Amino acid sequence: MNKHFRPIILALILSLGAGCARNPITGKSELMLIPEQQDIEIGKKYAPEIEKQMGGRIQDQALQNYINSVGQKIARVSHNQSFKYQFTALQDKSVNAFALPGGYIFITKGMLQNLETEAQLAGILGHEIVHVVARDVANAMSTQIGIDLLLSAVTSEKTPQTVLTVAQLGTQIMSLRFSRQDEREADLGGLDYMIAAGYNPYGLVESMEMLAAQNRERPIEFLSTHPAPENRSAYLKQSITTKQFSLANTRIGKEEYKTAVLNRLN
Repeated sequence: MNKHFRPIILALILSLGAGCARNPITGKSELMLIPEQQDIEIGKKYAPEIEKQMGGRIQDQALQNYINSVGQKIARVSHNQSFKYQFTALQDKSVNAFALPGGYIFITKGMLQNLETEAQLAGILGHEIVHVVARDVANAMSTQIGIDLLLSAVTSEKTPQTVLTVAQLGTQIMSLRFSRQDEREADLGGLDYMIAAGYNPYGLVESMEMLAAQNRERPIEFLSTHPAPENRSAYLKQSITTKQFSLANTRIGKEEYKTAVLNRLN
C-alpha cells in the first residue's frame, strides 16, 4: 500500500470507534486501534480459517461439549459477559491454546493429551479468557499486524483481496506474541477466575510445570508465542499463598477429565 494512504486508513480505523479502552484486568487505559464492537466480527470472520489451518475440529461432540462446559464456567465469572464465548478442541497435535477477539478460544489435541485434570484444563482456558477480556489479542493485532491486513479485518468488504487476506491474517493471528506483562496478567487473572468458578488453582501451576517440562524436551508451539514458564509457577504459587485462597471443596476433576477427554482421544 502506498505510504501516503496510510494516514488516511488510520483515520478511517479510528473513525470506526477506536481509541482508549480500559483494561478491566489492570484498570489501566490502553490505546486500541480496533474498537471493541469489532472484536466479535473479527473472531467470527477468522475462526473458520483458524480451524482449517489447525486440522479442523475434533469430531467428537461429547468431548467438545465437555471442553465448552468447562470454559463456560470460567467465562461466567469473567469481567466481560458481552462476548459469546466459544471453546473448540482442534485436531492439531501441537501443544497449544490460543484465542481470537470476541471470545473464540481454541485448544489443541496435543495440549489436551498432556493435561491430566479438569482443573488443569480450566487453568489453560482461564488464561486465554483473560487475553480476550483484556483484549490482548486485539491490541497485539493493532501493534504487530500491518495496517493493510488490519483494515481488512475491520471491514466487511468482500473483494478478492479480502478473501486472500483471510488466510494471511489467520496465520499472523496464530503467531502473535504477548509481552511478559500480558502473560503475567493472564496467569494471575486466570487464577482468580478459576477460584471464582470453584476450581483448585494449583491446576494452573501444574499446567505451567507441564509446559516447562515439555519445552525442555523439545520446543513446543504454545511457548513460541508465550514467554517461557520458568518463573510463572513461582509467582502463581506465591499468589495462591498471599491471597489465602480457600482450597476446601475446590474441584480437581481427574477422573472426570480422564473419562471425558483422555479416554476419548486414545
